[in-house]
Amino acid sequence: MAAIPDLQPTLIGQTIDLRPTVASDWDGLFAVASDPAIWAVHPAHDRWQEPVFRKFFDDALASRGALTVRDKASGTIIGSSRYSTERAPTGEIEIGWSFLARDYWGGATNKEMKRLMLDYAFRWFDPVIFVVGDTNIRSRKAMEKIGGVLTDRVDERVMAGETTRHVIYEMRRPLDWPT
Repeated sequence: MAAIPDLQPTLIGQTIDLRPTVASDWDGLFAVASDPAIWAVHPAHDRWQEPVFRKFFDDALASRGALTVRDKASGTIIGSSRYSTERAPTGEIEIGWSFLARDYWGGATNKEMKRLMLDYAFRWFDPVIFVVGDTNIRSRKAMEKIGGVLTDRVDERVMAGETTRHVIYEMRRPLDWPT
């Protein structure tokens, strides 16, 4: 499959839209990310702190794959996600670095966000992978809820100053997936 032409598309859904993250998104994204409960079970459990989130945000901008998620009805920034081919094997793309404001947990928002991102990624890549902290039960359950399949692949990443084990989920484009 050919390389994806743009890792920062604008994706428009029923209740949310995703658009390229820009420097002026800092205030809105940090307002969401500064909630410690978002990161409580995440390997980067300190990401709610301004200096830690500043590095995450700067890395997101530098990645040229970060997307800001907005509630369409209010225009409010409610989170972020990212595409990356950096650590993914050839022919695969990673979706990750995702977080949403707690008001949007447990409903359809994560599913809609991932569906929009998968629809776009499947034009060029199959499979799409998701790297999730082994002990991040909330994210693992969310992956399973949207159809992610746990693989036998693992990855070690340094987060919050510690090397942590991550498991890899994948999703493959079904034959009937719209393109």
